[in-house]
Amino acid sequence: MVNRRHFISLAASAATGAGVGFGQPALAAGEDFPFQLSDEEWRARLSEMEYYVLRRHGTERAFTSPLDSFYEPGTYHCAGCDHPLYSSETKFNSYTGWPSFWESLPTAIGTTVDTSLLMVRIECHCANCGGHLGHIFDDGPEPTGKRHCINGVALAFKPA
Repeated sequence: MVNRRHFISLAASAATGAGVGFGQPALAAGEDFPFQLSDEEWRARLSEMEYYVLRRHGTERAFTSPLDSFYEPGTYHCAGCDHPLYSSETKFNSYTGWPSFWESLPTAIGTTVDTSLLMVRIECHCANCGGHLGHIFDDGPEPTGKRHCINGVALAFKPA
């Protein structure tokens, strides 16, 4: 049985897997984040997929991240700048194919409105470097009711 969340995951996976160019452009050069590198420095620092997700607002295919089904105690950091983003205590299985959290660490992320893919979504990014992490939806568990649907490749796990 395919529910709404599963359908959206599969559709997004198909679109990104097919290489459809619906992603947003890289962050504007003048954006002010505490941690900044040139585009050349980002390319040297990140893998091709990390660069695509974090700097070009891409999306990894659903169900490809080992962090999706990983539930050890610790903290998830930005893969681009090592900024702490999420506690493992807020991680849950959303069955979407991406690591999901019901809350970020205080002041860890920023948000913007994303109108790509012919819909309005809330995009979340690292508050330290501006790297694209994923999106926030209103279908998560209590106590927040939010689902931070995060690309696993944008995260680096640090055990407790």
